Amino acid sequence: MKIKPYQIILFLLLSLFGVSLLSLLIGSVSISPARLLSPALRGILFLRITRLILATVAGAALAVVGAILQGLLKNPLADPYILGISSGSGLGAVIAILFGLNLTFLGSLSLPLFAFLAGLVTIFLVYLLSKKGPRVSTEDLLLSGVIITAMLSGIIMFIVSATEQEGLHSALWWLLGNTQIYDLKLLAVVSAISVIGIVVSTFLARNLNIMSLGEEEAITMGLDVEKVKLIFFIISSVMTAAIVSVCGMIGFVGLIIPHIARRIIGPDHRRLIPASALCGGIYLILCDILARRVTQPVELPIGVVTAICGAPFFILLLRRSRRPK
Repeated sequence: MKIKPYQIILFLLLSLFGVSLLSLLIGSVSISPARLLSPALRGILFLRITRLILATVAGAALAVVGAILQGLLKNPLADPYILGISSGSGLGAVIAILFGLNLTFLGSLSLPLFAFLAGLVTIFLVYLLSKKGPRVSTEDLLLSGVIITAMLSGIIMFIVSATEQEGLHSALWWLLGNTQIYDLKLLAVVSAISVIGIVVSTFLARNLNIMSLGEEEAITMGLDVEKVKLIFFIISSVMTAAIVSVCGMIGFVGLIIPHIARRIIGPDHRRLIPASALCGGIYLILCDILARRVTQPVELPIGVVTAICGAPFFILLLRRSRRPK
């Protein structure tokens, strides 16, 4: 019997609920289900809930952006960081941390704000470099993103290596990725941006299906290709910049998760985008659990875990896709 798409989505929702409960129970201090609502554990539970929400939102957003870019650019290796957004946000955050650019009236929002604005400036630069008249070439977009990423990564390494020890650990920890967050307002803003981006992308998913046929075919079908590119470009950029500004650089989520979701539910973006969001949330929650437990009591940066888990898995996917049928 063929499994229907809604059954797959339901299974993913149940799986997300299961790993979320697991995330609340497992950590540096394990909690039994019976003690989960104990007043004595409210502080621990609060930290774990905020961390769980951020991991879910970040995983979902990065996976959806990966699915969008792979469909839009028709490149299976496209991911949220290929356009230079992460390097731009990373540079903004590193400068803010190492040079103490804390705006007192913004408090804890200073670092994310610098990272977010730097990411948006970077993506605007990439867009301008790839624009030819009224059109934006997808090939030039990828090439510009790779070049800008390499340049900004070099600048980040230079600043880190040339700076004194003070603030260096915070900068490196941020660059390696984490899901710790203590500001509920910031969590609410990032979550709202991500959820709105995912919902809008799902409603516009039919346009991605048409774009996957090729730009010429899409134009003959009456689609405003350049407008669609710009809309998805903005959605992807804002979502990625928001996540990177809070979580740092968490790689491989947007690269491998869309491939997994595509194998599970098919290439139709109307189903692929919500499936990618759920798979991304599940994956990053599991990685967050591993980050807390593998080297206990020392916690690993979650970006390290996603890289260790993601790289071999993606190599396996590539090998399978190249096998003769």
